[in-house]
Amino acid sequence: MIIEILQIVGIALISTFLVLIIKEQKPNIAFLLVVFVGCTIFLFLVDQIAAIIHMIEKIALNAKVNTVYVETILKIVGIAYIAEFAVQITKDAGQASIASKIELAGKIIILSMAVPILTVLVETIINMIPN
Repeated sequence: MIIEILQIVGIALISTFLVLIIKEQKPNIAFLLVVFVGCTIFLFLVDQIAAIIHMIEKIALNAKVNTVYVETILKIVGIAYIAEFAVQITKDAGQASIASKIELAGKIIILSMAVPILTVLVETIINMIPN
């Protein structure tokens, strides 16, 4: 894990210096480099993400939690990370208004996915209250 973060930080720092140098001459190329490095770092983490998902699914099975809820929560977390990644890239491009729309869309999608879980939670609480 320490080696992985050192590699990621190394790639990020080298890229940052390159972007600062290239930005003066070719800002479009500099922006593409930023996007490429961001995607590369994300791809670098895919194995870690898969391991985390596997551990969460294993814990859910051991706890006898309905896998539909766990999958929904994992999808919600995935949407949040993807939306945040897109927002940061869009802000880097100087498009803050589009970034805010991506944030709004991510929040609405997350809310729509969370409603069934909230419904079950409320129903469970209501069933626990004595009549």
